[in-house]
Amino acid sequence: MTVTGSGLFTATMVDVLDATQLAVDLSAATNRCAMFTNSITPNFDANPAAYGVGQYAANEVLGVGYTAAGELLTGQTLVASSGVITYDANDVDWAASTITSARCALLYCDALAGNNAYVLVSFGGDYSNLNGLFRIQWNASGIFTLDLVP
Repeated sequence: MTVTGSGLFTATMVDVLDATQLAVDLSAATNRCAMFTNSITPNFDANPAAYGVGQYAANEVLGVGYTAAGELLTGQTLVASSGVITYDANDVDWAASTITSARCALLYCDALAGNNAYVLVSFGGDYSNLNGLFRIQWNASGIFTLDLVP
């Protein structure tokens, strides 16, 4: 099992757009960022992809200063320009922490009963820290973009 890349969870996006009308709010103050080890194998087409379900019910990183369920996302933005939607948020910090083998971040909607995940971001390797700041610094171009113009 391994994390080989980042991606949007398509089943969640389909549920937003179909008759299910899943109320994913990418600007909600309750959206969270949880970190997982390389003991998971993301399936971006899986249903459900959710925090606390299946492989996301285990394999979360452990450590001083890290609380299960992760941190709240702040400063979330959705910006549209020339047919491209960009989603971004403030960097996520765990101050005075000791975290071992963080491989990826799962972003999910904590306000939804199903804790539906909408994106997994791979770090490209395992990261650890010792009694200091652990920061996820998002790409300057945003966490993800959706090009809606074919």
